[in-house]
Amino acid sequence: MKLIAGNSNRPLAEAIAQNLGLPLTQSTTRRFADMELFVEILENVRGEDTFIIQPTSYPANDSLMELLITIDTLRRSSARRITTVVPYYGYARQDRKTGPRTPITAKLVANLITQAGAHRMLTLDLHAGQIQGFFDIPVDNLYVAPVFVRHIRDNLSVHGKLPENLTIVSPDVGGVVRARAMAKRLDAGLAIIDKRREKIGESEVMNIIGDVDGRDCIMLDDIVDSAGTLCNAAAALREAGARSVTAYVTHGVLSGSAVERVDNSPLEALIVTDSIAATSSVASSKKVKVLSVAPLLAEAIVRISQERSVSSLFG
Repeated sequence: MKLIAGNSNRPLAEAIAQNLGLPLTQSTTRRFADMELFVEILENVRGEDTFIIQPTSYPANDSLMELLITIDTLRRSSARRITTVVPYYGYARQDRKTGPRTPITAKLVANLITQAGAHRMLTLDLHAGQIQGFFDIPVDNLYVAPVFVRHIRDNLSVHGKLPENLTIVSPDVGGVVRARAMAKRLDAGLAIIDKRREKIGESEVMNIIGDVDGRDCIMLDDIVDSAGTLCNAAAALREAGARSVTAYVTHGVLSGSAVERVDNSPLEALIVTDSIAATSSVASSKKVKVLSVAPLLAEAIVRISQERSVSSLFG
């Protein structure tokens, strides 16, 4: 097995390698004067089972091109199998036509990865499950729920029991399935936030479906970008009587002034994973906490390499 780290999230790649007890394969990425990327693998990979660890996060286009070039490099170096480990799949929010003359870029990216020569893909919490069908190669979409459940139990349990007033909240209608599954695991209540914009130029109105008065609320989502909706939802929950509001989100994109917005919001904490490399603002934040998914990804990589079942990690 050979692990190749891209530059998008080097700390995660190193953590995965440490969990596996393997060194990262030596490689180098250089740029020409016009910013073209050049990737070179400095070790023999002929006949090897190779894994490229590269989320396509900011800068998304550079990260994606580096991934595609690395795939091509391994294919032309006669690697036996190429698995792309893409913890955060960029362009996933463009998974359908939202209007006339608009693209489905999530499908385009799937075509690019497949045509470059990847044999399979490993990812985390795809924004939409149907994206797996955009690929003509096997896709293992791991769920981070077990990591979140463990963290919630470790931090909120008293004498081995979770508070009876715990409620899992979906910040939009699209995340209900994810929130319901989490609520079932924790034997907690469920609430849904229905947001709508009454008029163009006016802020969204938050309608809360379910009882949150006097309850400890945990919002669950897959992506937090500007954090505007998340912070507005937290404010709406507190106005509805919630005792506390915490958010668990898989992919912390956190662009622009998102971290500052979270720090000034009613949120008790925002817990994200290291699927995207933490920025300096995340590291210095008083409310944003990072959980590592390296052990989960390392276990999946071992199972793929050994042709063992990965489905037990999906739960």
